[in-house]
Amino acid sequence: MRDDVPLLSRAGFDRAAHHRGDAQWLADAWPGARVLALSPKSATPVAADGTLHLAWRSADDLAADVPRRFLGLAEGVAYFTVTIEPVGGDWLTLRDIGPSMDDLEAGLFTSAVALEQWHQRHTHCPLCGTPTLESNGGWTRTCPNDGTDHFPRTDPAVIMLIHDGGDRALLGRGAQWPAGRFSTLAGFVEPGESLEAAVAREVFEEVGVRVNDIVYVASQPWPFPSSLMLGFSGRLDGDPGIRLDPVEMAEAAWFTRAEVQQVADLVDAGTDPDPAARLQAISPKLSISRYLIDRWLAGTLP
Repeated sequence: MRDDVPLLSRAGFDRAAHHRGDAQWLADAWPGARVLALSPKSATPVAADGTLHLAWRSADDLAADVPRRFLGLAEGVAYFTVTIEPVGGDWLTLRDIGPSMDDLEAGLFTSAVALEQWHQRHTHCPLCGTPTLESNGGWTRTCPNDGTDHFPRTDPAVIMLIHDGGDRALLGRGAQWPAGRFSTLAGFVEPGESLEAAVAREVFEEVGVRVNDIVYVASQPWPFPSSLMLGFSGRLDGDPGIRLDPVEMAEAAWFTRAEVQQVADLVDAGTDPDPAARLQAISPKLSISRYLIDRWLAGTLP
């Protein structure tokens, strides 16, 4: 398992896009495929035999006419996903089991969830309103009225760890989060905007802080429902005083490495934090936010 990139970015399979439009190849690959079952809420059954992992199915376990989507290939094995109603067993989400998956499972599960989320939200042709049909191995939707093909959309969002060039990082708490839980700042890229400009704008809008030395670090898909998180670091430029946007942020503060490291250790150990502390929790290992924080703690963030 690679640890030099965010967990959900660790591609462990070949997407084999050239097979998506080949109906005969897909039909021939189906009998020997490994199949990931998803519920309409993007949960999947799991198995535990010492470690928690995905419960893969064979094509024989499923109805012959169940709609399926081709995910890709790994070591000559075809992987598909199907959407069915959950019956029996433990069904968990990507948030639940993401940190325990290997690179192959993480990549396949993330792609399956992203496709499911997109199909649920784009059921009609945006040009004429006609209900669309899945096509191209599940990677497009086609309008039977005007023949147009529609592809999964990905919304770019920036996420950034802002530091003061010394021993402090700027973390914020969203209005919907419980007291004590902080994360890096983030926001969506606007039309006609560069990534670096989005970083500077979002930080200033949310906490009133100016930044410079904006450097790209890494990216990670976040299929809840369709984001691509683009991770950056940035350095404080001038006044460190915080002026909150009360709609976006409940609070924000500068925290030292020692403070953040202590909470990171508690989170990873599953230990309860000090209820009197302002900083009690940070992002879990699944997220690129935590990847940026860990890089900063290790002194390897640009």
